[in-house]
Amino acid sequence: MNRKILIVADKFKGSLNANSVARVIASGWSNVWPDDQIEQLPMSDGGDGFGSIMADHMDLSEQFFLGCDAARRDCELSYWIDDSFKKAVFEAAVSNGLFHFQKEKYHPFELDTWGVGELLLNLKLNKVEECLIGIGGSSTNDAGFGMARALGWRFFNNEREEIINWTDLSSLKSIIEPDVINFPNITVASDVENQLLGSNGATRTYGPQKGLKEEDFAVADKCLERLAMIVADKIENDFSICSGAGAAGGLGFGLMAFAGAKIRSGFEIFAEKTNLKAKISNSDIVITAEGKMDSQTLMGKGTGQVASMSQSLGKPCIGLAGQIQFSRAEKMKNDAFCYLASIVPKLANTSDSISNTKPYLKRIASDIAKNLIFD
Repeated sequence: MNRKILIVADKFKGSLNANSVARVIASGWSNVWPDDQIEQLPMSDGGDGFGSIMADHMDLSEQFFLGCDAARRDCELSYWIDDSFKKAVFEAAVSNGLFHFQKEKYHPFELDTWGVGELLLNLKLNKVEECLIGIGGSSTNDAGFGMARALGWRFFNNEREEIINWTDLSSLKSIIEPDVINFPNITVASDVENQLLGSNGATRTYGPQKGLKEEDFAVADKCLERLAMIVADKIENDFSICSGAGAAGGLGFGLMAFAGAKIRSGFEIFAEKTNLKAKISNSDIVITAEGKMDSQTLMGKGTGQVASMSQSLGKPCIGLAGQIQFSRAEKMKNDAFCYLASIVPKLANTSDSISNTKPYLKRIASDIAKNLIFD
């Protein structure tokens, strides 16, 4: 038997990146069916790893320069660019990523997106025409305020004093835009649809994972509400209500308002750049995988969309995950996957699951290859 197997793999956060996940699944499957033709397609829908994955698919090379992280400490920043210096990709998290603060803890009130502005200025300096940005994995909640200041926007309070910390934005009175606004055509890849404000906004949805406590919510929201209102008056467009405005602590909003960006589904961008539909159509079996599958998987996350696309093209799709957390009702409604499996043995604890992801994933891939029957 000589079948075409397509592996569309996202990361298993904390253990394996998307490239490694795809390789391990391919290895497990090949142990059983060595003659099958396997194509590995690492995936990101806008979260961590989006930049490097898209750079591989678009054949871009990495460039480095000295900038700063979200605490304004010096750090090496990078982006990927084509040979003509016309198209570029970067991850905002190289500057404002939560991973920068695993050892030294900073409160989100102390952090901002200035370094993201430095990335954009560097692209502008190199006369890049098109830029694709992944904004997942952020540590910040400043709605792009720091980035805007780096780009030349200025913010003033009632006393006509310039505001330099985003936590003082509750007193924002006026904004002065840069003399020249001439940035690349920017597309933001987002894997979330949250607006900037409200119960499902940036602060209350994602703030806690960055270190915001419930008692911080009112302060943060008051600042972002004031910023959104004054910006809407200034540019005559309320980007705070746009889908994805709340992504990355409101950086989605900031990129739209201050840099003229457009937000698109990260999965749609990935599918477009990789010609995913054609690849699925040309396959006999599709395998997709990520660290956790839950209700969000069925509401537009990458693996769920791979399964739906496979179903529409009449191709069987196998889903693998470290954790599968569907309710009974969700399982009954979910018919896009022909088979779903957790890679983790029933008695394994979280620590064991993370440290042994690789052998568990390889074993389940081999088991499925041995036991599943496909027409």
